[in-house]
Amino acid sequence: MSTHLGLNRLSDIDLRLLRIYKAIVEAGGFAAAEVELNISRAAISMAMGDLETRLGLRLCQRGRAGFSVTDSGQQVYEAILQLFTSIEGFRIRVNALHDQLKGDMNIGIADNLVTLPHMKITNALRQLKLQATDIGINISMMPPNEIEKAVLDGRLHVGAIPRLRKIAELEYIPLYEEESHLYCSHHHPLFDIAEQQGVISLVPNYDAVAPAYAQTAAIKLQYQALKTTSTATDREGVAFLIMTGCFIGYLPTHYATQWIQQGKMKPLCTSHFRYTTDYAVIHKKNAPPNYLVDAWVKELVKI
Repeated sequence: MSTHLGLNRLSDIDLRLLRIYKAIVEAGGFAAAEVELNISRAAISMAMGDLETRLGLRLCQRGRAGFSVTDSGQQVYEAILQLFTSIEGFRIRVNALHDQLKGDMNIGIADNLVTLPHMKITNALRQLKLQATDIGINISMMPPNEIEKAVLDGRLHVGAIPRLRKIAELEYIPLYEEESHLYCSHHHPLFDIAEQQGVISLVPNYDAVAPAYAQTAAIKLQYQALKTTSTATDREGVAFLIMTGCFIGYLPTHYATQWIQQGKMKPLCTSHFRYTTDYAVIHKKNAPPNYLVDAWVKELVKI
């Protein structure tokens, strides 16, 4: 890159270019960013060229060897995250001065909570939207550890996660107690005797799928009794393997209900193979006042 004297001011065009670069990095390349940005690869390439010229830095390598971010590009990406967090913080502070429900609320939610019958998250969002029609609600489905990080660094205002540990910088509001049972599909040899007490002694003989995500020590004990031969990164992956008829595995009861009602799945001895997971809503302690978050949490605890 040519010698550059520095970035003297940020225009709206610069912010647009920075958002495009952020999307490229998070998507892992130009091709994947096309869908996210809804613009052509040629437009993305042109925007990147403009940004690199504007900054006087090579941000990424692209070509036959694939996409990679340079050291300077990584530092710029981290600065972009700080910049957009600061912009959002400014919006929150200004809205707080007016004591009005305005702006966006960014929520991170762990997978497969929508089928919970309580629907606390959904109903609280409904009440919030009825109070303030001029707001945006942005939901990101993410692993719990990613939600924690995003709440801590300000990318998310709140999150809904299983409570597996306690982080001092976060506030926790109890949300759900989720029950899980051990299941097999209608193709599995245990299906016809699933509800019989004798199934307990047979379970260790069959292949089981275990979660590849974090669990409490108490839940991990449940898996020690199983013959775990496969893993899945989320509940949907667990369900996929159970439905093959070749594996047994634990699923939340609310998530498995759809297949039970169709006669495609059964729980195995529910009095023995079961555990519960506590869920909580998290938000950052000592964060700037945010009337949207406060209003949503207020509705949440009512339900």
